[in-house]
Amino acid sequence: MTATNRRSFLLSTALASGLPILKGLANTAEKRDEQALKNISLGVISGANNPEEELKVVRDLGFPTCQLNIKDYSPELAKRLTATLENYKLSATTLICMGPGTYTWDLVDGPSTIGLIPRETRVPRIERLKQGIDFCKAAGIPAVHAHFGFIPENPKDALYTEFIGIMKPICEYALKKGIDVYFETGQETPVTLLRALEDIGTGNLFVNYDTANLVLYGKANPLDGLKVLGKYVRSFHAKDGLYPTNPNELGKEVLIPKGEVNFPAIISFLKKMNFKGNITIECELSGDNKDYIVNTKRYLEKLISA
Repeated sequence: MTATNRRSFLLSTALASGLPILKGLANTAEKRDEQALKNISLGVISGANNPEEELKVVRDLGFPTCQLNIKDYSPELAKRLTATLENYKLSATTLICMGPGTYTWDLVDGPSTIGLIPRETRVPRIERLKQGIDFCKAAGIPAVHAHFGFIPENPKDALYTEFIGIMKPICEYALKKGIDVYFETGQETPVTLLRALEDIGTGNLFVNYDTANLVLYGKANPLDGLKVLGKYVRSFHAKDGLYPTNPNELGKEVLIPKGEVNFPAIISFLKKMNFKGNITIECELSGDNKDYIVNTKRYLEKLISA
């Protein structure tokens, strides 16, 4: 036997002897991917002020879940919404609840206008949030979620201690109703949000992880932030963007996968941590984005099942 043939023979023998191991690894990976498809559901953000019409679009696009934006939290609408979700076989995962008042989405006026950090708008926004919690209870929506503002990095900052003090009773109110509270990422670093979640500590606090916001606000690499907040993450916004280059403005939102968010790595990380939750496609760019949503759905499905 020549040296070349001998090497070929040894290689073939090695591959043959390792075949059961390779098959086992392939089967394990396949089972993990199948489980990921069961664990991770995809959705979109939808209005539901006219649920029969608006949620029909969600159903027709083939999504099993949605996050909802609703203007008026009436008992009548809660009944219609519950019936429509059941009829369309849809699951509403969160109610996005913010306002009233102006929110300025930039790095200059944002800290003084977004969420519950600004003192001037706290009272009506706390009331709105409680109304949203009551609506979730009436409509069978498991969680309310919002941008709560630029949470200060310094835990001894007066605005930080005030924020913890006002959030505890709100979250306790939600807990008594059986409703979870989701913090959307963006205005603060992941470590600051982690500290706030644990300082409030009511046990019903989780994270709606917006992959692009961490980029747009320049707060973290989305994959690294996930390593900090992973145990609290229950839902995602699938969105992409670029880091800010103007210190006064947010970075630019772009279509998936044209930005800084490494979706293959993030989906892989979620699968390894056996994530059970939903990924909601969000697109705030102007224009008709129906085709984009359908294409992004396919893109994410391929990553989940890869």
